[in-house]
Amino acid sequence: MKKIFTVILLATIILGSCRKIVVDNNGTDPGHNPPPTTTGQVITLEGKITKDTVLKAGNTYILKGLVYIKNNATITIEPGTVVKGQYLDPIGGLVITRGSKIIANATADKPIIFTSNSPNPRSGDWAGIVLLGKATTNSSFNGTAGLGEIEGGINNADGDGLYGGSDDNDNSGVLKYVRIEYAGFAFLPDKEINSLTMGGVGRGTTIDHVQVTYAKDDAYEWFGGTVDCKYLIAYKTQDDDFDTDNGFRGRVQFGLIIRDSLIADLSNSESFESDNDANGSTLTPQTGAIFSNVTSIGPLATLNNNGSSYFLAAAQIRRNSAISIFNSVFIGWPTGLLLDGSKGRYTELNVADSTLRIRNCIIAGCKTSVKYAANASTPSGFTTADALNWYNTPYFSNSILTNVSDAKIVNPFNAANFDPTPFGTSPLASGGSFTDPKLQQGFTSVTFRGAVAPGGADANWWKGWTVFN
Repeated sequence: MKKIFTVILLATIILGSCRKIVVDNNGTDPGHNPPPTTTGQVITLEGKITKDTVLKAGNTYILKGLVYIKNNATITIEPGTVVKGQYLDPIGGLVITRGSKIIANATADKPIIFTSNSPNPRSGDWAGIVLLGKATTNSSFNGTAGLGEIEGGINNADGDGLYGGSDDNDNSGVLKYVRIEYAGFAFLPDKEINSLTMGGVGRGTTIDHVQVTYAKDDAYEWFGGTVDCKYLIAYKTQDDDFDTDNGFRGRVQFGLIIRDSLIADLSNSESFESDNDANGSTLTPQTGAIFSNVTSIGPLATLNNNGSSYFLAAAQIRRNSAISIFNSVFIGWPTGLLLDGSKGRYTELNVADSTLRIRNCIIAGCKTSVKYAANASTPSGFTTADALNWYNTPYFSNSILTNVSDAKIVNPFNAANFDPTPFGTSPLASGGSFTDPKLQQGFTSVTFRGAVAPGGADANWWKGWTVFN
């Protein structure tokens, strides 16, 4: 028997009356009952949306269970709109399936906010946003190479949780000036929905000025795809801030990461966790994302601090990943850079052939600056000393500073008056370089390192539309 999925909008008008509106009946509704256009309502979304839909500013929208945008439909969200994920069973979440789009094109003075509908919101109250596209990946599903099943219990009999294809220019829409708060849901261990999950998302998509706060799992995770992103903030994430898998090859510039010394994950927490795939295979396309101008503020304000024992490293690159990081700074982590060759194709082979690059970067105030993890059964002979020598190659223009204070950032650990801006005398204020061939397209050439400039427009991009508390 064919199942009929109905999207119901429950409109609660300020005066106290309540009405139920049938928006779509699995594509069979002739459209005589469109979503309400009046404002001041609380509207519940559930099931599958198969027609173009607009969420109006002035209304509050509740995601009840996983809400799927499918059949090439577009959901447009007006600037200033608030969308809340239900925190009680069924946990709310938004899934943009392959071929469909989200247009959340807001402004600094009217950001779009995705948050919890709990009166006392906490990390992990709701699932998050999942974007699924048709760009290439190295995943496979039921024997089909290039097709993946996204983690987190998203998939169903209709294949609404599948991602990947052959179109690297695929367009899943726009997320601009968007905050995603208190999201992340563990369907099973290591099978989580992240605050913003991107599976096979193509470079036709715009991800620009997005803040994730109190992510229960990862703040941002990319499974394959080619999407470029700019101005990303991860604030007090539990697990990883930037997690790259299954052949992600996008370009990301200006990333600001702020950790809490008491918030970490049992699986170990890092700013960067990067794999080619779970087995460290040689499948292609190979994970080769390029990051530039990232400021990662770890859990340790001084070398005498400890924080949670579950913090591992600012960047763990493993399992045959060949990502590259340029013009960035990592401060206050137990380990700055961890090259992990313990599983799959040795990470050091990507170091040797220069597909993996760390250049013009600063590690400051980390108890161990650079570390290598060897394969216990078949070690390659590469050592931590080799990794450190590689990082310190003069041509790469990397540096190591003993203390966090040596980075000369205004207030990186002051919760009441947080400020990641470097002083004019900071080593971050200069030294940015974009001469590397990997940076010739898709990046804005700046002279500073890290996410924030010591002055000018690039000193203020993180202000105004964000919340830090």
